[in-house]
Amino acid sequence: MFVQKPGLTLPRRSAAVLGIAGLFLTGCGPVIEKAAPRPESSRAMLAMNVPQIIRGTITAETVIMGYAEANTPGYRPVVAQGYGLVVGLNGTGSRDIGPDLRAHMLSEMMRGGIGSEGTGWGHLSPQALLDSMDTAVVLVQGIIPLASTRGTRFDVRVQPILNTSTTSLEGGRLYTTDLFPRLMTGRRPGNSFALAQAKGVIFINPFVEPEDVNSSSIDRRNGRILNGGIVQKDMPIKLRLINPSHARAGMLVTAINTRFPQERGQPNPTARGESDESIEITIPHSFNNDIDEFIKLLQHTTIRQANPESVAMSVLRILQLNPTQEIAEAASYRWRALGTRSLPILRKLYDVPDERPRFAAILAGAKLNDPLAIPHLIEMGTSSSPGNRFKAIRLMDTMELNPRIEMALRSLLNDDNPNVRIEAYEALARRRDPTIEHVLVDDKFLVDLIESDKPMIYVTQIGLPRIAIFGRDLSIDLPVTMRTWSNRLMIKSEHGSDEVEVYYRPVDAIEGYITWVDPRLGEFLQFLGHTTTVEKPEPGLGLSYGEVVGAIHQIWRQKYIQADFKAEQDRILAAILIQLEEATTVERPEFEELPTPEKPPTGLESSSGKLPDDAARPVTSPGRHSP
Repeated sequence: MFVQKPGLTLPRRSAAVLGIAGLFLTGCGPVIEKAAPRPESSRAMLAMNVPQIIRGTITAETVIMGYAEANTPGYRPVVAQGYGLVVGLNGTGSRDIGPDLRAHMLSEMMRGGIGSEGTGWGHLSPQALLDSMDTAVVLVQGIIPLASTRGTRFDVRVQPILNTSTTSLEGGRLYTTDLFPRLMTGRRPGNSFALAQAKGVIFINPFVEPEDVNSSSIDRRNGRILNGGIVQKDMPIKLRLINPSHARAGMLVTAINTRFPQERGQPNPTARGESDESIEITIPHSFNNDIDEFIKLLQHTTIRQANPESVAMSVLRILQLNPTQEIAEAASYRWRALGTRSLPILRKLYDVPDERPRFAAILAGAKLNDPLAIPHLIEMGTSSSPGNRFKAIRLMDTMELNPRIEMALRSLLNDDNPNVRIEAYEALARRRDPTIEHVLVDDKFLVDLIESDKPMIYVTQIGLPRIAIFGRDLSIDLPVTMRTWSNRLMIKSEHGSDEVEVYYRPVDAIEGYITWVDPRLGEFLQFLGHTTTVEKPEPGLGLSYGEVVGAIHQIWRQKYIQADFKAEQDRILAAILIQLEEATTVERPEFEELPTPEKPPTGLESSSGKLPDDAARPVTSPGRHSP
């Protein structure tokens, strides 16, 4: 961070930009561009405090504004949450909630029409629903994406309230729940509005923490709803000029629209001046799936568009003089914001021995689709430091189809590091690689079969649930004798048999039944999840995703599957915790029962609050299916 010199006072808006500028350390190289004369003392002071690597950029002149709690400047995803009611539980809910929260829930339920005819709930009063063991009051949380518009959907996380006896949310459905900014959780403020609503079928989150794979039980109290949240209000972003000026605002608008011209179907220019201190930003359609990338490129856009080669060279010199991680990241974005005319400059760094400048240049070149960057990117993904290996693999994921990239990612499926194998698999899945076989089981979850010499089971928790099997022929070891779930599920095999005998008794049944099944995991997982019907008469137990994970996990724990077992991090929880750590406001809960989110996955957060490079990421599945 930059220290203000004694005797000098910054205006409030100038101080705000330093919060952004403080992400970088002050460089000591040449100035990138010469700024226009600034007669005001505040502008002179601002120039002294802006890091050299970002001088002459949009960040140096503005503060980006989105929705912010307590009207504080800044731009971050919004943590929204509220209390809701889960119905359809099989006696695993609870009725023990405090009087204040009960009163709030009764009010919300009556407002939603529960207990009245024509809503589907007329046969039960709100009070009777709250007192039923087939329902549970839950805390619903989600991260509203950056620059969301009305109708944007996002995943939400659901958990029972603190100090409740609810044992499982398996099979439940969340009734429509209003979500408010975190400071407004609980009672519905009279002067506020719901930012979003959430509802839908709950999928159980089997492992809140990836390290839980070594424990004996599956957590059935935490779940999530795919695309369960829907934004109720547009949340646009704007740029606020640190030093208001119509001329300066016009210059910034021109620079932004030159770098990001209006695309076909885009309702407004990317930048539109509102006043001498405010510029409205419209996200180009090509960035709808990566708004955070657009924001970073916007912030690093050069204001004076002339001589981009000279600017690119100045950035290179600053990086060479001070090759810190922060400077390297900023340099990479500056080159990318300058466009392809910076390629001749940054190519000079593709072969330098210093890893930070080299990766910054390769990253920028790859993002600018420079074919000369591909071999360097592949080399970094296979033989660099662990952190840069993961970054390189993720970057390969975004590149255009190229046989060299596909071959490199497939080879990484056999890497000794299981997290590298996971990253390579996720990249190939997003690239719709034909070597990965996807089997959709009754619209519940996907089984992915992957060619690999390193056996592993990988359980995902974001998007459409999936179980990835590394090693197409990975099987249950025979002979096997295994029982679990109070003997409701038993598996055994006879000597010399190439099938396993499965006994299963549903919870509400007096007697069970026996089926002979192929022990290969791809076939076995399909059997566990499939529900036998007239249209699909193949045998199956009809288990939910959480139950299937629980069953295969128990078989693995009893050492009948020889493979690594990995679980994806609860990404919603991790994102919520990061945002709450970065929030500048103080929590004021409305109810005593307001729970504190669970401890984040051990070892998956750095001291900076950011996820480390080796944290497993969510997979966006080809043919993604919404329930």
